[in-house]
Amino acid sequence: MSRPEAWQLVAENYPVSVVMQTRFQDIDPNRHLNNVAFASLFENARVRLNRELRPWNDRPKNERSMVAAVTINYLHEGQYPDDVEVSSGVSKIGTSSYVIAQAMFQNGLCIATCDSVIVCRTDGEGKPLRAPVVAALEKMRTTA
Repeated sequence: MSRPEAWQLVAENYPVSVVMQTRFQDIDPNRHLNNVAFASLFENARVRLNRELRPWNDRPKNERSMVAAVTINYLHEGQYPDDVEVSSGVSKIGTSSYVIAQAMFQNGLCIATCDSVIVCRTDGEGKPLRAPVVAALEKMRTTA
């Protein structure tokens, strides 16, 4: 697995950020945030971004978005009870998919990054992204 690029470690390069509380149940026996907690925090922020991109009421009934792949780079230990800030944006747009790039910050330090491939499916098959979806994705682009 390759290390994140320098631009991914800067919160200002992402259009959306959300602050989240860590929970006692998120820690491992060493009192660090466990890998499941990282995944859950990234997922929560990813869902919020997707809802801004494509409100559920606005999409056709036969269209679905699915997570096809998730890659998390653990860079530093996370601590409880300190809050984390998860910054998110769209880093790539393909024909029928896009990539949500995210970074998690705690106390000013990037502790993890995450890339999630999201695939658009219509009638159970991969189909090209509709023009309004591409336009919404473009507005949420990360900056390098």
